[in-house]
Amino acid sequence: MQEKRRDVADFLAERVKSASPSPTVAVSNKARELKAQGIDVIDLGGGDPDFITPENIRLAATEAMNAGDTHYVASNGTPALKKALAKKLLDDNQLEYDPAEILVTPGGKQALFASMLATVEEGVDVLLLEPAWVSYVSMVEIAGGRAVPVSLDPDDNFRVTPELLEAAVTPATRGMVVNSPSNPTGRVLTLDEINTICEFAIEHDIIIYTDEMYEKIIYDGRKHYSIATFPGMWDRTLTFNGLSKAYAMTGWRLGYVAGPKPFIDEIAKVQSHSVTHATSFVQAAAVQALAGSQDFIAEMVTAWDRRRHMVTNGLNRVKGIRCPLPEGAFYAFPDARETGLSSVDLGAKLLQDARVAVTPGIAFGQSGEGHFRISFATADDLLEESIQRIGDALGWR
Repeated sequence: MQEKRRDVADFLAERVKSASPSPTVAVSNKARELKAQGIDVIDLGGGDPDFITPENIRLAATEAMNAGDTHYVASNGTPALKKALAKKLLDDNQLEYDPAEILVTPGGKQALFASMLATVEEGVDVLLLEPAWVSYVSMVEIAGGRAVPVSLDPDDNFRVTPELLEAAVTPATRGMVVNSPSNPTGRVLTLDEINTICEFAIEHDIIIYTDEMYEKIIYDGRKHYSIATFPGMWDRTLTFNGLSKAYAMTGWRLGYVAGPKPFIDEIAKVQSHSVTHATSFVQAAAVQALAGSQDFIAEMVTAWDRRRHMVTNGLNRVKGIRCPLPEGAFYAFPDARETGLSSVDLGAKLLQDARVAVTPGIAFGQSGEGHFRISFATADDLLEESIQRIGDALGWR
């Protein structure tokens, strides 16, 4: 009897086969591969603060482990952490949530992914303000929905306007992802833009997924607005955040989502059947992070403020590059359209000729084409060397 053997592809789900691996992770992986080969590559493709997690947070985790806090905990988060997060949201964001309206997750990405699985399905459209973080599209598509770009204009500072939103909305639109400060552009939405988004959401009866991971990294006196605080928005908003960026805890994987309990209860089902819960002793450390001194955040932001000026001033001396000053987060999104190269070709050239790894703008959607993203959450000397290498590769003005 002849054995039947299917191809591996026959066993794979189309929604996963059609999804692309994370481009930012791919850039960092490529940089690591080259470094392992002894090649001197500077990786500016990721988003990992170059500061070590503060000592009080590290000690809290150690103490929790040594006290035996190494077992299962409640799937939706420890009571102590949810209480601390409720206080944080009230104090920092003027958002009132009961602890039962907060779900703690292993990283902010997991909070978003579980929420998409709980709220998106086949036949549902989700609007993305583009350029958009690389994982939003795949999250929507893996959940069975369709990601619809709202293509923001680089020549208008990627500003959100009523006309652009109305041009993108469809009868199947159920939600929209908002990210401010923005990864990758570094834009901070203005009050007018937030009002535009709120009016649009109410008029079209959609929910807002607001990713506020970079809320504490803002420059020049700008202000962060939490969308759920605006009239008519609390009931239709899911607020996402985490400790990765503000507390230099990327490797700890700790995030959360807050919203109306009917949403949180369904999202919690996804978590209970997948990752179970965030790590027990990491949650103990997070309580200390929120309760302890916050001075460390200001110290990091001061360093990143200095670096954004260094990067902007340096890249604006390079032929074909125009680099606006980032308003928030720790990314620059230089405009390289004058080079005549696609963002992929430019990224390849910078890796090959300058030994600098950057993320091509097309990874963030079509409206990111002609740009590239670099992270300035990197040591000053490496940033200076990167700028020198990029200038030598492309030429100086």
